[in-house]
Amino acid sequence: MELFRFHNSDNKEHFIAEIRRCEWGAAKFLADILEQNKFDNILGGGELFILADGDRLVSFCTLTKNDCIKDDTLYPWIGFLYTTPEYRGHRYSKLVIDAAYASAINQGYRCVYLATDHIGFYEKYGFTYLENRIDIYNEDSRIYYK
Repeated sequence: MELFRFHNSDNKEHFIAEIRRCEWGAAKFLADILEQNKFDNILGGGELFILADGDRLVSFCTLTKNDCIKDDTLYPWIGFLYTTPEYRGHRYSKLVIDAAYASAINQGYRCVYLATDHIGFYEKYGFTYLENRIDIYNEDSRIYYK
């Protein structure tokens, strides 16, 4: 297994295609953002962390200034967390979350946020529920911080 930052990769096109193959609609949106070089424009800059098993995508997440909650006082955001079905159940998502969190702390941030509809998942990785808000898609999102 190798954990790396997408923007430092020599194999960007391959991993964009791997992200696009995910059945999750948000992954396809992320692939579009990456292909169109709009990562900084849409997400406010940041990083995409990828865990790979050779050329196979295992898990990924972003650390960005913007997410689906519009609030300039809350950032950075961990977002687009995904683990491919064949690798689930081994806590590989913890590795990309930890990398994103460590990067935020190294940049001088005191905490990170995330928005989700999941209950009980992020708590096991040290996140604390903050509140619910309506996101930019007019859906109810739970906000967590760590």
